[in-house]
Amino acid sequence: MDESPDFRIVATPAPLRRQVEDRLRQAIVSGYFKPGTHLSDRALCEMFQVSRALVREAIRQLEAEGLTETIAHRGSFVRIMSAAEAEQIYDVRGVLEALAAKGFARNASAAQVAALKAVFEELKQVAASRAEANLLNIKQRFYDVLLEGAGNDYVTRMLNQILNRNALLRATSLSDPQRLPNTVREIGRLIDAIEARDEQAAWEASLEHVRSAATVAIDILNRQKSARSADAPPSDAKNAQKAREQ
Repeated sequence: MDESPDFRIVATPAPLRRQVEDRLRQAIVSGYFKPGTHLSDRALCEMFQVSRALVREAIRQLEAEGLTETIAHRGSFVRIMSAAEAEQIYDVRGVLEALAAKGFARNASAAQVAALKAVFEELKQVAASRAEANLLNIKQRFYDVLLEGAGNDYVTRMLNQILNRNALLRATSLSDPQRLPNTVREIGRLIDAIEARDEQAAWEASLEHVRSAATVAIDILNRQKSARSADAPPSDAKNAQKAREQ
C-alpha cells in the first residue's frame, strides 16, 4: 500500500463514539486490517487520535456485529469467518433480501423506483469505467432505497443487522474481479422485475443475486483458509484454534 489512508477523527455533528466505530468498521471492511489482525488499543488510539475508552467501545460494538473477536489473555482481533458460518449468514440474508425485493415491487412509489434505478445506474457506471469507488457505500444506498420502498419495518431491522455482520463477506465477494460485472447483471434483472411490478420475479432475481455472491465469497474463504494452513506451522495453527475454543 503506497499511501496509508487517514483514519483520524475530524470534528463533525456525529457523536465521537459513532465516528470511531465507523472508521474502524471501514478499516476492517476495506481490508486495511486483514482477518486475524491484532487490534492493539494503543495503535488504534494513535490512528484515530482518541481515548482508549472510545476505542474499546468501538471494538465491543464491532464484536457484536461479528467483525471482531476478543480472545482471553491475547486481546482483540479482526474476526476470521469460517465458510460454514458464511453460508448460514448468506442463507438468512437471501430470504430477507428477497422479501424486501418482493415488497418493493408491490409497494414502492414511482419516485422510489426511480431512486433505486438512479443508484443502479451509478453502480453500472462504476463497473463500466472500472473507476475507484466505495462499492459497499453504493450498495448500501441501494439497500436503503429498497428497504424504504418495501415498507416492512421488521425486514428492515433484520436485514440491516445481517448486512452489518455480512459487511466483511460483501467486501470479500466484491474483491473477485468478475463479481462486479455479474452483480450489475443480477441487479439489472431485479430492476426489470420491479419495473414490471412482478413480485415473484423480483423475489427470484434477488435470491439469485445473494446466492451468486455467496458462492464467490465462500470459495475465497476456503482458499484463504487453505493458504493460512499452508503458511502456519502446525503448532501455531493448533494453538490458535485452542485459544478460540476457550
